[in-house]
Amino acid sequence: MTIARSRQISLQDTPYYHVVSRCVRRAFLCGEDSHSGQSFEHRRQWVVDKLSQLSRVFAIGICAYAVMNNHYHLVLKVEPEVANGWSDREVAERWAGLFQWPLLVRRWYLEESLTEPELAVVQGLLAQWRERLYSISWLVRLLNESLARQANQEDGCKGHFWEGRFKSQALLTESALLACMTYVELNPVRAKVAERPEESDYTSISQRLGRATGELPPLLLPFSEKQREQEHALPYAFTDYLTLVDWTGRAMRDDKRGHIPAELAPILQRLHLAESSWLRQVSVFRRSGIRAVGDGALCQQYANHCGQQRCRHPKH
Repeated sequence: MTIARSRQISLQDTPYYHVVSRCVRRAFLCGEDSHSGQSFEHRRQWVVDKLSQLSRVFAIGICAYAVMNNHYHLVLKVEPEVANGWSDREVAERWAGLFQWPLLVRRWYLEESLTEPELAVVQGLLAQWRERLYSISWLVRLLNESLARQANQEDGCKGHFWEGRFKSQALLTESALLACMTYVELNPVRAKVAERPEESDYTSISQRLGRATGELPPLLLPFSEKQREQEHALPYAFTDYLTLVDWTGRAMRDDKRGHIPAELAPILQRLHLAESSWLRQVSVFRRSGIRAVGDGALCQQYANHCGQQRCRHPKH
């Protein structure tokens, strides 16, 4: 049974979520159609451009992303404390980057005199907009609606472009977050679109390495070189992350197992991970129906906070 989106997000358990949205038609979101010979590669830039705009408006940090032929992956961090720190005028200005203001809000912004009932309406709208500006559903909605309009116009057709609602997974531990980011970064390698992570286009790892195309790439959360000292940074060193992504990509390939570099030990020990369990954790993101990733107790707590008796999660 479909579970309401509001019952899949529990910010008291985790701000981190893995989002996947898949194209419904046989025609590609991106890539090249082998049957017609038509290329849709230019659409990858559409995704990156719109994500770039939204990342500058929403209080949602982007940890990782990958744009594939018929779907995209996002790893997001919801930051309600950032949105709650904005002034009412900043909330209105950010919302104006997405939608037109009602006349009443325009009058308020210009500091015209308003009656108490009119001011109450404005305050209600601002509160609603503030909440929406840290909503994953609203971010994905605006991203997908924009892409669907562009693709339908180019294809000369109407109807659904996306395969139902987007899928989301709660990432309840640091190791789950790191495993998911690694999984997303390695999508082009597994799909044989690129041989190495640093050669994959339209991914967060290529952007972080300075290979991103376009003038204004999406805003990405930085890595913390000093563990946990940066409030809005990812809790890993970037060099450790690159090494782990590279090793995982080689270790998960059947034809090239590779060895574990000695310098990986600190990050694996810090997260209390064995090599075999780490590879299992990365691979769970391929499976459908997984709503949360973390240890059993945290998954059960997350389910309780979402109003569920239990939620499906991988057994490690």
